[in-house]
Amino acid sequence: MGDIMDTRYFKAVQDDKKMEVSEVLREVYVALTEKGYNPINQMVGYIMSGDPTYITSHKSARSLIMKVERDEIVEELMRAYVETKLTSNDQKKD
Repeated sequence: MGDIMDTRYFKAVQDDKKMEVSEVLREVYVALTEKGYNPINQMVGYIMSGDPTYITSHKSARSLIMKVERDEIVEELMRAYVETKLTSNDQKKD
């Protein structure tokens, strides 16, 4: 048994699997839709303001979206837009 003056290290328990940003967005979208909100408007409000009250607490959507940085959300949205809109338009031109 160590001395009471010794420093102890505490390792926090972490989730085995960190959810991908796209999964978080999907779950939040479903929760907002189920509650009758316009999910696009609500998520834009959250991204722009950082105010978590734009997101319902239904299905723990609010706590879920707060685990992801807003810049990561914007990055994921931009990636999806480029992959679906811009890349597919380039292929149509060929």
